[in-house]
Amino acid sequence: MTATAENLSPNESRTSHSLGELLAMDTTKLADLYRGATSPRIADLSGDLRGRMLAVCGLGAPLSDLVRHAAASDRFPWRGKSFTPLSEDRGEGRNRVLSDRWKLFRFETFVGPSRAGAFDAVHLDYDHASNPFFIRAIKDEIRELEPGLYLGQAYVQIGAEPKLVLYFGLASASLE
Repeated sequence: MTATAENLSPNESRTSHSLGELLAMDTTKLADLYRGATSPRIADLSGDLRGRMLAVCGLGAPLSDLVRHAAASDRFPWRGKSFTPLSEDRGEGRNRVLSDRWKLFRFETFVGPSRAGAFDAVHLDYDHASNPFFIRAIKDEIRELEPGLYLGQAYVQIGAEPKLVLYFGLASASLE
């Protein structure tokens, strides 16, 4: 389990990460961090968070390295997500693509059981008529590594079972 302020002994220090550090991790390490993270409150997800695609599941080393290099570039088209809490248990948002002003692909947020284990996560539900069919099949969820830093899993619903396809990170400006 990832150390949190509540469960640290006096001799332990909190593990701290940035989006850049997360980008260097493989899917096994990211999965471990995800399981040890906590479920954020909807109110904690507010405003523009910088996003970074971290790792695509199932790719071999050469292709995985190429994707990682592309994701680290400032030219990578996905800029992050913008969140608006609507109530204690519901919110909404959009992805920022190509620039911080171009907001696409509406989602609603709520806390529910994670697909990755016996714990909760914040779900991002893209299943809205305004989104293209291929976006509506995406099932994101996020957990909090530390205040202002979130680790996400993106699933694609193909058939009955959603399939984990990639990890992404979200951070406030101070944790990029």
